[in-house]
Amino acid sequence: MAEVRRNDYSLSDDQRAVRDSFTEFFVRECPSSRVRDAEPHGFDEKLWRSMAQTGAVTMGLPMELGGGDADLVDLVLVAEQYGRHLAPVPLIEATVALRLLGRSAPEQAGAWIEGAAAGGLFPTLALRPMATDRQLIPAGSVAAAVLGLNGDDLVLAATEKPLPQVRNQGSAPLAWWEASPGTVLATGPRARELYGQAVREWKLLTAAALVGIGDGALQLGLAFVKDRKAFDTPIGAFQAISHALADTYTAVIGARHLTWKAAWFTENEPGRRRELIPMAFAYAAQTAMKAATVGTHVQGGFGFTVESDLQLYFRRAKGWSVLAGDPRAELSAIGRLLADQVRS
Repeated sequence: MAEVRRNDYSLSDDQRAVRDSFTEFFVRECPSSRVRDAEPHGFDEKLWRSMAQTGAVTMGLPMELGGGDADLVDLVLVAEQYGRHLAPVPLIEATVALRLLGRSAPEQAGAWIEGAAAGGLFPTLALRPMATDRQLIPAGSVAAAVLGLNGDDLVLAATEKPLPQVRNQGSAPLAWWEASPGTVLATGPRARELYGQAVREWKLLTAAALVGIGDGALQLGLAFVKDRKAFDTPIGAFQAISHALADTYTAVIGARHLTWKAAWFTENEPGRRRELIPMAFAYAAQTAMKAATVGTHVQGGFGFTVESDLQLYFRRAKGWSVLAGDPRAELSAIGRLLADQVRS
């Protein structure tokens, strides 16, 4: 069965049910008007509480910690719908940070899990090791603590008060964070491995969210070209438009399946194919930007206005993809991982 799954990433009935239930949730609870209302901060507290009630925030934790025992494929399916609807909530950051807490310090995770499950306080993750200089933290302006690697220590550092948001084109709740002492959860090689695993999971789930952005932008473009006419013909019939949209559709499908493949290997064979996550992240970032750009172009002059929802997707495709740095840097990571496989 494992050998078959390496080549077949179609969803099971249970996985389709997970995807469909969260699709319905986001369609109902997160129309584009709600995304707009949450700008520029990028956080809707009421939506955060509603999402917590679905179990989405803690579903990736083991049952003994109050979670739902969901695997990474399930989390990827939810993250794609989150990105598809541009939900102004810190789903990925809270999910990854809570999973890291559960692995490194389950005895300390209970209070944070309970708070997040109620739609309240949660920790986030520093995507680069803490140093003397500061770094931008995803969800930093709405989180109550930061998990990060400080030297050889994995630490949990609480924030005394909400950090001010750094304004950004993706309307994400970013904040500057300076390294500070905190509770040491692990040290040495174990700390580095736990932290590295969390960063990889963040990139995997963000790749899925970027696939969702690409799909959302594509659907807006398709809807427009079916109705807009030139010379009494829907403009989608013209090759200059239809070919660009077809290329975008192919890219979205490819990015989606690459992300599913990365999730499956990470969950079932974590020591193998470690290049798949940087591949998925880099390609999903490229695809989201391509879809948003093509969608904007096919909408013509309307696509460049704030009235078009495509600008919401375009700005987040730009902003979300660089939270961990330039996604093109993943190409070097892919090369190193493949070279290591050859040497081994």
